[in-house]
Amino acid sequence: MLKPEDLESAITPRTKWLLLNSPGNPTGAAYTREAYLEISEVLHRHPDVWLMSDEIYEHIVYDDFKSVSPVTVDSDLRQRSLIINGVSKSHAMTGWRLGFGAAPRPLIDAMRVVQSQTTSCPSSISQAAAIEALTGPQDYLEPRRQSFQERRNLVVSALNNMDGIQCPTPRGAFYTFASCAGLIGRKTAAGRTIQTDRDFCRYLLEDAEVAVVPGTPFGLSPFFRISYATSKQELQIAMQRMSDFIQSLD
Repeated sequence: MLKPEDLESAITPRTKWLLLNSPGNPTGAAYTREAYLEISEVLHRHPDVWLMSDEIYEHIVYDDFKSVSPVTVDSDLRQRSLIINGVSKSHAMTGWRLGFGAAPRPLIDAMRVVQSQTTSCPSSISQAAAIEALTGPQDYLEPRRQSFQERRNLVVSALNNMDGIQCPTPRGAFYTFASCAGLIGRKTAAGRTIQTDRDFCRYLLEDAEVAVVPGTPFGLSPFFRISYATSKQELQIAMQRMSDFIQSLD
């Protein structure tokens, strides 16, 4: 998560936007009301910086955590904020390729000018489906959230029982972002040395047929991301294969 002091030091006269994603990909971390207040204090000192809040995972949160939007925490930010969301995650409509935004009218008008020259408009079928998803019964969201939480618990517990792996518990989304620092320097059965998170992910794929994503492309090494948006059976198989692979390391 972004710390207010890091944000303050990163802002320059050229800074136009701050983009926040909560709950986030790849870590599943999420901002509390208190964390948003600290960030808003920084933004108040920089009135020319706008805020883009990606809230696509707002309904996929766990335990007692409640998603909040920064514009509800500090209403003064409304006049320079863009809230972006969609139905792909919360309503399992990834293939419909539909998102939406909420912002002051001048910004929306400017966005429409750009969009009309690129995509023209979203598919009318996708728009109709999204309306039904957002205005129809919502009772399936809670069982779906609980299912994700069970899978999160399964993966986090399995990872933390593996020698050399450390995995924090995410507050939302459907990813884990674990450290493989304890595996750096170890060798596979074929004699290949794990020097980076990329090496770990590659050898895990080649030797155990488990696909995970290295943390380096996200800017943090040596970590790796797992998506648990799949069946519990597949996750159990993957965790066992990963455990066997790690136990085989020298």
